[in-house]
Amino acid sequence: MVKIALVLTDDREKGTKDALKLLGENPVSWKNVILKPNFNTADTPPGSTAIETLRGLISALRNMDAASITIAERSGPVNTHECFEQKGLFKLAEEMDVEIVNLAEAPIEDYVLLKPENSHWKDGFLFAKIYHEADCIVETCCLKTHRSKAHITLSLKNAVGMVPRRELDNYGYMREMHNSPNIAKMIAEINSVFDPDLIVLDGVTAFVDGGPAKGTRIEANVILAGTDRIAIDAVGVAILRILGTNPEVSKGKIIELEQIARAVELGLGVSSFEEIEILTYTDEAAELATKIIQELNK
Repeated sequence: MVKIALVLTDDREKGTKDALKLLGENPVSWKNVILKPNFNTADTPPGSTAIETLRGLISALRNMDAASITIAERSGPVNTHECFEQKGLFKLAEEMDVEIVNLAEAPIEDYVLLKPENSHWKDGFLFAKIYHEADCIVETCCLKTHRSKAHITLSLKNAVGMVPRRELDNYGYMREMHNSPNIAKMIAEINSVFDPDLIVLDGVTAFVDGGPAKGTRIEANVILAGTDRIAIDAVGVAILRILGTNPEVSKGKIIELEQIARAVELGLGVSSFEEIEILTYTDEAAELATKIIQELNK
C-alpha cells in the first residue's frame, strides 16, 4: 500500500510538520536535499507556495537529519529574482541556512538534454542538472486547477519548473509544451526523468477553477504528504471534486485524467487507487478520507 498522510489545519507550518510525522517515512536522512517549491509567480497561495509551508518543511527536513537543503526554482512569466524577493525567500534562506539556486539565471551548462522514449516532446527537453544529479528531491506543491489544457497543477505539474523557460539552445521548450494538444502528457513525461523522494501538498487554500496564479479560491484546510506523485495528485483531484471544481476536472474517472493516465502508463507511481491508504489523526480527517476513497473509486 502507498500511504498518504492527510492533516486538516489552517496552520501551514505546523500542519506540514504534522503531516510528515504522520507519514512516518524518512527518505532524506543524511542526504543533500534539493527542494522544489511552486514559485511561478509571487501570488498569494495557492497561486504560489506559502513561505510558512516552506519554513515548516525545511524545519521538518532538518529534524529528519537532512545533510543540506538547497532550493532550486525558476519563475515564469515573472522575473525569478523579483519573485523570490517578493515571497521573502532570500530572508527565509538566510534565517534557516539553506542555499538558493535561481534556475532562470543558470547557463546551458547547468542543463542536460534528455529524450525520453516514445514521448510527445519533439526532440526531448533540457532538464536542470541539479535535479538530474540530485541525491534527494523533495517537492512542495499547491492544490489548484489550471486554465490550460493541463487542467490541474499539483505535484506532476510542479516538475515543469525543472525545464528552462529561456531559450538557452535557441529553442522554446515552454512554447512547444503550451502550444501542444498533448500538454498534459508532456508534463507527465518530464516526470519520467526523475524520482521525488518526498512530496508535500499545501491545500490550506485551493483554486477550484482558474489558476495557476489566480482563480476561484476555497479554504480547504488540508495538507497532504507522501512519496508517490500519482497518489498525491489523485487524492488532490478527489479533494477538488469534493469541494466542487470545474467540468474539466470533474468529468470521468480520476485515473483517466490525462496527466494522471500518462503518469500511470509511464510507471511513475501507483497503477490502481486501491493501493492508496490515507492516514489521519482525527475523526474529521477520517471522514474526509472516506469521501476521498469513494471519489477515487468512482
